[in-house]
Amino acid sequence: MSRKSRRSEDDAGIDLTPMLDVVFIMLIFFIVTTSFVKEAGIDVNRPSANTAERKERGNILIAIRDNGDVWIDKRAVDIRAVRANVERLHAENPEGSVVIIADEASETGVLVQVMDQVRMAGVLNVSIAASEPSGG
Repeated sequence: MSRKSRRSEDDAGIDLTPMLDVVFIMLIFFIVTTSFVKEAGIDVNRPSANTAERKERGNILIAIRDNGDVWIDKRAVDIRAVRANVERLHAENPEGSVVIIADEASETGVLVQVMDQVRMAGVLNVSIAASEPSGG
């Protein structure tokens, strides 16, 4: 009689180990698959374009301010160092593309120099950011 009561007490507990394993595996999955939002580091007044498209995955962001300063990864970069920085970032993510965010008042010459440096770094997928026009 005592054996039956003891066995029923042992079986009455719920084993949570498999559930915890599943929860931890799901947590690891969500952490690994999360894409983080990258920012150029400065606010830029982008020009508007009627043909602007939303591009979700621009992995290397380069910002050009109205005074000609070039920013990559939230730090100012000399225009001659753009190629080395893009090569380093492109080596980390070879499928990534480059998005150049040029201020509306920036000079076209700086934009062309930055695009030239990016192309010399081996990245052929280069986009220029524009905002969609605010009207109908």
